[in-house]
Amino acid sequence: MNVIQTAIEGVVILEPKIFGDERGYFFESFNEREFSEKVHRTIFVQDNESKSKYGVLRGLHYQLPPYAQSKLVRVIRGTVIDVAVDIRRGSPTFGQHVAVELTGENHRQFFIPRGFAHGFVVLSEEALFQYKCDNLYAPDHEGAIAYNDPALGIDWRIPAEDILLSEKDRHHPLLAEAKLFDYNDKLY
Repeated sequence: MNVIQTAIEGVVILEPKIFGDERGYFFESFNEREFSEKVHRTIFVQDNESKSKYGVLRGLHYQLPPYAQSKLVRVIRGTVIDVAVDIRRGSPTFGQHVAVELTGENHRQFFIPRGFAHGFVVLSEEALFQYKCDNLYAPDHEGAIAYNDPALGIDWRIPAEDILLSEKDRHHPLLAEAKLFDYNDKLY
């Protein structure tokens, strides 16, 4: 696995080694030992999958301590723009984000550490999205920020009128109003 560092420490893009021939291809999508050595020692406890149509935007979500989550995300089919936002007050990269295109063809994965909000938007007709979490879902500890907060400056690469949100995602606070992490908190 090739690990690509991003502009924010801890947020990385992973490219698997793909072995292909006339039959198709094979790749190892996750190897705990290699992931721990190259990215972060993490024990994933939950796998999730979503199917979404063009324009669906899910985010920007996170869970607060003691249920903070790291996520390892990938697209099986389709194309998304996936975003991680640093929401650790006091961090040198607070409020900054990393956006990456994940597709069923590029097989890239994106690691979002604890202390970051996460979201994605579907650019293809449909997308099948899978992700691992290192903590169980805890609805009482959910947090979220508005995907279109001007302070974040995220280019979702889709016309605003094409964005489809859940009722819940329509009402998230701006970054300045949200309950967030502190950079000095021990999250692992």
